[in-house]
Amino acid sequence: MSTIAQNLQAIASTIVATAREAGRGADSVRLLAVSKTFGAEAVLEAVRAGQRAFGENYLQESLDKIVAVRAGLAAQPAEQAAAAALEWHFIGPIQSNKTRPIAEHFDWVHTVEREKIAQRLSEQRPDGMAPLNICLQVNISGEASKSGVAPAELAELARRVAALPKLRLRGLMAIPEPSEDYSAQRAAFAQLRQLYEQLRADGLALDTLSMGMSADLRAAVVEGATIVRVGSAIFGARHYAPAG
Repeated sequence: MSTIAQNLQAIASTIVATAREAGRGADSVRLLAVSKTFGAEAVLEAVRAGQRAFGENYLQESLDKIVAVRAGLAAQPAEQAAAAALEWHFIGPIQSNKTRPIAEHFDWVHTVEREKIAQRLSEQRPDGMAPLNICLQVNISGEASKSGVAPAELAELARRVAALPKLRLRGLMAIPEPSEDYSAQRAAFAQLRQLYEQLRADGLALDTLSMGMSADLRAAVVEGATIVRVGSAIFGARHYAPAG
């Protein structure tokens, strides 16, 4: 078993155990493997270990990687079913001039924070493709350096995005201010969950809370995460950040 496969197995065990401790179903949390800065071979290792959902931050790197991964799987007839089942999630900042390739090549976008970006994704989603799954990024800790809509402006943005064609508003995403304190981690995620529950109470059909990474995974699961975004605990330390 490869190191990546072992890491995936360990993280899956942690997710299942934590979910059960919180009184949740073992299958109520999905693992998004954050493969940014790692090559296609690392993704292929993860796919062969059973992982199907991958998160990318850098557009050009991700587009090249999607092509390379598909080619790698297509070369093996036994792996073609896995290729068809892959999900690609864009989880990086979105510039207006880069919305078209995101709309054309990804299944999910977790980082929508402006109506203009959502409108462009809606307009540029190709006919015939399934609706693009959208999470709104919330700046839950109010950090000046962080992207995301302010909590006070979330409800209006959510209503507008939910009305756009070719998009499906699924839920919320946040990257809280880092903390090693478990109680502080839980408190931030609880704030996002409360916003999510309010939007649901207001009639929006949301089902996704994208929150929690390698360092705060357990707190996120306890507070209701349905997708956790884990990179370094699967693939190892990152050494560079590509442009674009």
